[in-house]
Amino acid sequence: MYQLSKNTPLGKNIWFFIKWSAVSILIGLSTGLIGTIFGHLVLGAGSYFSRHHWTLFLLPVSGLMILWLYHLLKEDKNRGTNMVIESIYTDSDISPKTAPAIFLGTLLTHVCGGSAGREGAALQMGGSIGNHIGRLMRLDDKDKKIAVMCGMSGAFAALFGTPMAAALFSMEVVTIGVMYYAALVPCVFSAFIGAAVSRNLGLHPEAFVIGPVPGFSLKGALVIIVLGILCALVSELFCIALHQTGKIYQRYVPSPGKRIAVGAVLVIGLTLLEGSFDYNGSGIQLIERCFEGDVRYEAFLWKILFTAVTLEAGFKGGEIVPTFCIGAVFGCSFAMVTGQPFGLMTACGMLALFAGVTNCPISTLLIGFEMFGYEAMPYFVLVIAVSFTLSGYYSLYSSQKFIYSKTKTEYINRKMGE
Repeated sequence: MYQLSKNTPLGKNIWFFIKWSAVSILIGLSTGLIGTIFGHLVLGAGSYFSRHHWTLFLLPVSGLMILWLYHLLKEDKNRGTNMVIESIYTDSDISPKTAPAIFLGTLLTHVCGGSAGREGAALQMGGSIGNHIGRLMRLDDKDKKIAVMCGMSGAFAALFGTPMAAALFSMEVVTIGVMYYAALVPCVFSAFIGAAVSRNLGLHPEAFVIGPVPGFSLKGALVIIVLGILCALVSELFCIALHQTGKIYQRYVPSPGKRIAVGAVLVIGLTLLEGSFDYNGSGIQLIERCFEGDVRYEAFLWKILFTAVTLEAGFKGGEIVPTFCIGAVFGCSFAMVTGQPFGLMTACGMLALFAGVTNCPISTLLIGFEMFGYEAMPYFVLVIAVSFTLSGYYSLYSSQKFIYSKTKTEYINRKMGE
């Protein structure tokens, strides 16, 4: 008689499924709850800033408080999302203190008008929670890596409300060309549970109405290819701006305290120079205006500058919503120049920028479906493919590894910008 045990192929699969169902449910509930609380507080912080713009002048104080908080938690050398990514393909660990540090640091950034997102913070928070739960459950080192990805998916889905994309993003973002399929079931379960928790606790997912979508044609394909090419160049510009700004800060202002104070003063100065508060915060309000065609041609350059100056100075948050904002305003500008529909070009610009800076085309396509629906699918597929291919080996995350070439079927194993 066939004995079902852990030593048989079928037994191993069943035990794997049972174990990771339990672990992913626990991680999904934990990241969903904490992510929802975080999401509501970040929205509240952003809303407070929009009603009390004077808090912008407290940004230097906010920055010093962030440094003090990270020092208090002994997280001075915390490298953010790069550290989380590296923990998956190396033997490095994630401190459980990462979650409260990024949680509070992001709130301090948003309440004073720093140009940062929240989903990048969710990746750090979720990875820290997943790693800690894995440690408490005494998972081995390889299984803890799955727990980290599981946590990233749960927190991302809770905050952004896109569980399909969140499930794959944490698997796809680490090493381009190779996905950790052992994490598929855990990440899917955690993402859908995290999204369900946030939805039932009143944190509504991001969704936009793109308006009329013209039938796909040769002319439409050519237009969207041009947009994809241009978005690939903007993706490279954004990545270069982020990393070069960081190098400039480190070279001329090596002290973390002075650096974050200088960054705060620059954000205040840029805001006064530009004359509005459009580029402070994550940029969600600016994205909404893009779908109505209400944007200035140079807006994407302002958002790149504000985001680079804020994040590279040491303020906390994420790059994902600012990335969507840059893509949205560039896509809207492209629509104004070419006479194309605002909504469609804005949506395509958002997806093309995200694919270009994260190098995650599959996750990007799923984000498009979950945020905009399926009607514009041919446009989404084409613009994502073009931008991903032509954006080179640049990335938001310096720890991201390119295992296989984007242009040849060959193993390269290189990091961003090499």
